[in-house]
Amino acid sequence: MREIILLACQECKRRNYSVTKNKKNQTGKLEVKKYCKFCNKHTNHKETKA
Repeated sequence: MREIILLACQECKRRNYSVTKNKKNQTGKLEVKKYCKFCNKHTNHKETKA
């Protein structure tokens, strides 16, 4: 039931991370604060379409 999703930086819009998410337990879009190697700082990353 877990699906692979991509996380994109909200500032530069680049896709940096791929994570798994359980679609049954978490129905909304995932948003976490992670390090962006292109911006060289911690930014919000949001779930995008694969």
